[in-house]
Amino acid sequence: MTLIRTLSLALLMAWSAAAFGAPAMVDGEIRKVDKDAAKLTIKHAPLTNLGMPAMTMVFRVQDKAMLAQVAPGDKVRFTADKIGGMLTVTALDIVK
Repeated sequence: MTLIRTLSLALLMAWSAAAFGAPAMVDGEIRKVDKDAAKLTIKHAPLTNLGMPAMTMVFRVQDKAMLAQVAPGDKVRFTADKIGGMLTVTALDIVK
């Protein structure tokens, strides 16, 4: 019975995150990588979770390892959120 409850809770948590506020991944293109400041400049599609239209802007990265994964011109899919009052890339995938 405990296993069923655990699995049910895990399913409910995953569904809740998807349905209520987990930012969707959006398309973007890396324009600049600033390793010293731990920031990326990204030309991006609308960020609906932040109420922003498509534009080019600078984001802080949640994980500095992201900076080594990309270079200007790379097409990416990413999520961003406001963390500590700063726009921050929270997940990043290179589009191949």
